[in-house]
Amino acid sequence: MAKGEEDWEIPGEFQPDPADWPFALDRTLGAVLGVKSIVPEDAFTARTLGTEREGSGVLIRADGLVLTIGYLVAEAETIWLTTNTGRAVQGHALAYDHESGFGLVQTLGKLDLAPAELGDAAKVKAGDATLLAAAGGRKRAVACVIAARQPFAGYWEYMLEDAFYTAPAHPSWGGAGLFGKDGTLLGIGSLVLQRRDQQGRKLDLNMVVPISGLTPILDDLLAFGRVNRPSRPWLGLYATEDEEGVVVVSLAPGGPAEQAGVRAGDRLLSVDDTEVNELGALWRAVWACGAAGTTVPLRIARDGRRRDVAIESSDRRRFHKSPRMH
Repeated sequence: MAKGEEDWEIPGEFQPDPADWPFALDRTLGAVLGVKSIVPEDAFTARTLGTEREGSGVLIRADGLVLTIGYLVAEAETIWLTTNTGRAVQGHALAYDHESGFGLVQTLGKLDLAPAELGDAAKVKAGDATLLAAAGGRKRAVACVIAARQPFAGYWEYMLEDAFYTAPAHPSWGGAGLFGKDGTLLGIGSLVLQRRDQQGRKLDLNMVVPISGLTPILDDLLAFGRVNRPSRPWLGLYATEDEEGVVVVSLAPGGPAEQAGVRAGDRLLSVDDTEVNELGALWRAVWACGAAGTTVPLRIARDGRRRDVAIESSDRRRFHKSPRMH
């Protein structure tokens, strides 16, 4: 995930030069906070994400509202936020939106910092100069460009129809803030991945969730802790692509797919008669079946034989611990 609190910094040649950015760089980067969360050992996400998680978040309102990537604070019972000057305050997890990937944290103490201004992600295009900043100021920021904006599908039943890809990659990407040339916040760092360029060379990129996904759901997240609409059906399976299509790599213990008899190694052929040969098509077909609780019919291949499996889907949130108020 992200680097810890050890003394490290981005090499100087990759750090942003204040002369290249027409805004108060240090003041803007002051809105990027360190995020450290402690999760109970019996939490559903502890097995895959660990019980101690560290990354960053961005202050987006003067009242202490912090935007981060949701996996950092999912099921967290303790959250600490740290400023660039080393001041620490406790926080409370307000919301984790599984569809966008955003998480919200409310500080439980005053920060006296200027919040970041939300930018217009719709105007971002490939080649635009940006900077991706983890907590720690300029020495932990990378001057980068938008390498691409295109869909992203994750193995954990997650998909964005529009995601930013930035290069060079930041080594502490989780919850890092992506800022544009005008100093506004354009997105939140989610992960690092590799893609090949036109010459076949492997490039490390960061996938960043665009800020445009927050505006339509922010009021709901603040009021209800979730988006006020039916949840997508969740199967509890982790899948990947290979040369032959899509295959199950593991299953959430006690999840719907495991209970229905799906196994690691099963090849996924279709969902409700819709053929699937890549992750994006798989998740779109699953979500098209209806809301959480609907039965999702899968056709799989196992040991050279085809079989049909009906999975009674669930709401992912039912498996997660609710945050405790301090």
